Amino acid sequence: MKVSFERIITSPKSSFRTLHNNSPISEFKWEYHYHPEIELVCVISGSGTRHVGYHKSNYSNGDLVLIGSNIPHSGFGLNSIDPHEEIVLQFREEILQFPEQEVETGSIKNLLELSKYGVHYSTAAKKAILPKLRKMVEYEGYKRYLLLLEILFELSMRRDFKLLNDEIMPYTIISKNKTRLENIFTYVEHNYDKDIDIENVAKLANLTLPAFCNFFKKATQITFTEFVNRYRINKACLLMVQDKSISECSYSCGFNNVTYFNRMFKKYTDKTPSEFIKNHSHNKVAALDSKIIVPQSSF
Repeated sequence: MKVSFERIITSPKSSFRTLHNNSPISEFKWEYHYHPEIELVCVISGSGTRHVGYHKSNYSNGDLVLIGSNIPHSGFGLNSIDPHEEIVLQFREEILQFPEQEVETGSIKNLLELSKYGVHYSTAAKKAILPKLRKMVEYEGYKRYLLLLEILFELSMRRDFKLLNDEIMPYTIISKNKTRLENIFTYVEHNYDKDIDIENVAKLANLTLPAFCNFFKKATQITFTEFVNRYRINKACLLMVQDKSISECSYSCGFNNVTYFNRMFKKYTDKTPSEFIKNHSHNKVAALDSKIIVPQSSF
């Protein structure tokens, strides 16, 4: 898995970038990357993995996340299944030109401070903001700029969100250790379904075992063992969404013991595998019903 700096080119006739991605996921590179621009990602529907800073988890039925400047993150099409549709806004803080008197803009400034932790909004917030995001794709010039301010102000007034990280992840940790982290992430990506010997990974990173453990904990805020377990559980969730059995998910994701798999699954998702499957089945039916009942314009 690559770790890269992304250079953002603004949209024509605009001081920021607006993207509407509605193509097969095979056409995109969902790499771990960072950039100075603040980013608002709205996955309109579908499931996948959100990886923002130190945080990594799965989403279903769409997603809405605000990501601060230079916070490393993956594209939200990571581990998703076609069709994947999203609207993305990328902008630098300086284009907002806040006045010294912050009566009108103080809440937006507070929101941008929170974005450094990664802000995850509720489904209700996503549905409320989506019509404006659709207009953002259609507008240009001053209308698009004013709509950006309106979207940020509306988000700053909401309280149905959670912060994805407990502390800010310095992008320098990633940039200074880019090659080493790429090698580690790629190794886990290719070998999560097998037994992983941490000593072999330490050798891959050209570090002694104690030095590797210290390095990885400092860079990611979790141990390597916890990282592997979380990675495997994320993969298991995606297999369950595809109606694979619990035992099949367990063995396919590198767990040789179903009892241990169940315990790890509960630890990282707060649900048993059976509860996760039942909840996903319910959400899938609810999503289908909502598409039939709710007009597209009010989604």
